[in-house]
Amino acid sequence: MVATNSTMLPLGTPAPDFRLPDPQGREYSLQDFRGKRALVVLFICNHCPYVKLIRGALAQTAVEYEARDVAFVAINANDAARYPADAPEEMATEARAAGYPFPYLYDESQSVAKAYRAACTPDTFAFDRDLRLVYRGQFDDSRPGNGLTPTGRDLREALDALLQGQPALARQLPSIGCNIKWKPGNEPDYF
Repeated sequence: MVATNSTMLPLGTPAPDFRLPDPQGREYSLQDFRGKRALVVLFICNHCPYVKLIRGALAQTAVEYEARDVAFVAINANDAARYPADAPEEMATEARAAGYPFPYLYDESQSVAKAYRAACTPDTFAFDRDLRLVYRGQFDDSRPGNGLTPTGRDLREALDALLQGQPALARQLPSIGCNIKWKPGNEPDYF
């Protein structure tokens, strides 16, 4: 397992547009999430031990904050040809098993991951009502093997500040996780 840090997209960046399918073929776009108080975009996958560690806390965090008018969407950009555990049909199984209450979309071309400058799984981005970036980085301090229970503390603090009308948190730490499994020849230029 190679640990990769997120790239820390600049705060204030507009949310890059997307139109992606879920495993059943239903398409979602950024426009489907407009009008909410906030939007959380997560880059995750099925097989990454970092994602597996937080999956329960992630589902619970989404349930709690969706009740507060925050939308969540997860995107898997891994190369499913080389990593079949991340194929769309496996995504549907994982979403059910994890209890994800949000759409879990597949970025086969990896263009959306590149637009967000996503680097690892999990990679977390939170946008305000105007779809401007207010948080990017780690879900919390838990990591495989460090003994910390996943809570979503960092994301929760960022969302609480946003929902209370406070400025973006000054302390934002990069996420760390497995690198996105880029297709050969499709690696981004931001590494």
